[in-house]
Amino acid sequence: MADLRKIIIDGIEVEVDPALTLIQACEQAGVEVPRFCYHERLSIAGNCRMCLVEVVGGPPKPAASCAMQVKDLRPGPEGAPPVVKTNSPMVKKAREGVMEFLLINHPLDCPICDQGGECDLQDQAMAYGVDFSRFREPKRASDDLDLGPLVETHMTRCISCTRCVRFTSEVAGITQMGQTGRGEDAEITSYLNQTLNSNMQGNIIDLCPVGALVSKPYAFTARPWELTKTETIDVMDALGSSIRVDTKGREVMRILPRNHDGVNEEWISDKTRFVWDGLRRQRLDTPYIRENGKLRPATWPEALSAAATAMQGKKLAGLVGDLAPVEAAFALKQLIEGQGGSVECRTDGAKLPVGNRSAYVGTASIEDIDSAAYIMLIGTNPEVEAPVLNARIRKAWLNGAQIGGIGVPAGLSYDVFDMGNDRKALAGLAKHDFGDIKEKNSVMIVGQGALREADGAAVLAEVMTAVERSNGKLLVLHTAAGRVGAMDVDAVTAGGLPAALDGAEVVYNLGADEVDIAPGPFVIYQGSHGDRGAHRADVILPGAAWTEESGLFVNTEGRPQLALRAGFAPGQAKENWAILRALSAELDATLPYDSLAQLRQTLVAEVPHLKGIDTVPENDWQPLESGQLGEASFVAALGDFYLTNPIARASEVMADLSARAKARNDTAMAAE
Repeated sequence: MADLRKIIIDGIEVEVDPALTLIQACEQAGVEVPRFCYHERLSIAGNCRMCLVEVVGGPPKPAASCAMQVKDLRPGPEGAPPVVKTNSPMVKKAREGVMEFLLINHPLDCPICDQGGECDLQDQAMAYGVDFSRFREPKRASDDLDLGPLVETHMTRCISCTRCVRFTSEVAGITQMGQTGRGEDAEITSYLNQTLNSNMQGNIIDLCPVGALVSKPYAFTARPWELTKTETIDVMDALGSSIRVDTKGREVMRILPRNHDGVNEEWISDKTRFVWDGLRRQRLDTPYIRENGKLRPATWPEALSAAATAMQGKKLAGLVGDLAPVEAAFALKQLIEGQGGSVECRTDGAKLPVGNRSAYVGTASIEDIDSAAYIMLIGTNPEVEAPVLNARIRKAWLNGAQIGGIGVPAGLSYDVFDMGNDRKALAGLAKHDFGDIKEKNSVMIVGQGALREADGAAVLAEVMTAVERSNGKLLVLHTAAGRVGAMDVDAVTAGGLPAALDGAEVVYNLGADEVDIAPGPFVIYQGSHGDRGAHRADVILPGAAWTEESGLFVNTEGRPQLALRAGFAPGQAKENWAILRALSAELDATLPYDSLAQLRQTLVAEVPHLKGIDTVPENDWQPLESGQLGEASFVAALGDFYLTNPIARASEVMADLSARAKARNDTAMAAE
């Protein structure tokens, strides 16, 4: 670390890294400096001038604290530390002047603006502005942009901070937004009036410090002070992004990101942000029993009795769905195995080895990508499988990382050196002499698409061999939020899904909607939405969605995380673990816990690392024995990014996005 340097900020002497900007140094000293254009995760623009401070002994004018570094300050007389003032008369006058300029053309939309109550411009106008304006000219108006179905624009409110332009070009990796014109005619616009084409575009809503970019689905539905805010985690992909769920009464009104440097920084994907309308539609809110080929509503005692009667003395199979919390997977395993049945969570056929955490999770953390000099992608499309992780890979690429790919699609937001698309390319990688790469940090990321074929175990073994030879780390990129947790509690059958279903007379389906169960077995479906699983069911037990119960999830790097309840399940739907506990009593095989706390104690006693919430356990490296690779090319793990689970399939916004993406891909490009 560089030698620290002393500076004095508002009479407080602090020692800071000379590479810091003044605005960062002020933050370390606990002094607040207002800003509109500056953002910690974006490049410095220096164009709003709200962060002006006085540098004593410098030029006789205020300096932009976001664009000046501590090392640029001259020492005071006789080598005294430089002095910076953030509350002097000069600074106060400068801030009032800047605020007056910003408000020249800003409309008085506050009563009808969705940003009202959480608006940076409102807050800073109150704190640093003046209560009058010297400008009497008519206000300038701008045309609103059509950025697509997610982001609503009111460009007359725009203060040209360019945060949205910098985010889309730097983090999201698209080039559709920019600023045109000069002086009073300058405005933010999109290139040739294009709509935004990114799975990360919703983040510009959070970045916008005024009401110029707001959420289209959320528009005019609630004010921030009416909402109950719950900090939880996301299950739309296996990254486990930290989010905040805002509810009004029983309904989820919006989902926002929380900062977590180790996982999602402060970004979330559009699917995470806008899937909330799917929590209201197609919900299962009462038990059902199939009679004479038709489902009829039933009471809980009837449904549990019908399920228990069907299960007694039969060969059972339990399927764990992609969104099931660890507690539900554990309770299902205990219930089904207690009746002599078998349980399986690898419902997509992925050949993940039982009990070998270094093979089904890996040894890398998500943060390791930041410092990696070499990143290898194998059979994965991170832009679809984990858009926020993809942005992290792009950040590493911008910082100089080299990225190679086997079976990776073209058109990612960074340059990938294509090494082939089939098993031969992987076999070549496993035999490669990595040379000087061994001395540097490297991460190999293998996707679920690479592990689903018959030779999935051999593919994983080859990848682990390559990781060993390169002296790097492995990250297995999962697509299902509940998969790692279910693997941790051994909710698996030797031989996978076919072995679990083989000869099964009764299938207990815990939210596995992506599995087609052949005619024959009696099916008990427990889940939150009337999706594919419910259509096949003979008994339906309505469960809670992930925002309606407290549950553990383990993300793709093996980090246990806690999802907290933000609301209550509709109608008669119950928490998932509680349904299994009630059913076990009907079967006269009562599970040994009466509360979620007791269940977690039992769970942690069996799987100790689950008690380390938000810490990534180290996994002992256990390489797999190499097997026979097939001839096939790698295939994508996900078909449609927007429709991968029952909640997303119930969402109107996701259906619209899916249709637009399909239309974009199907459109033939004109030759001229």
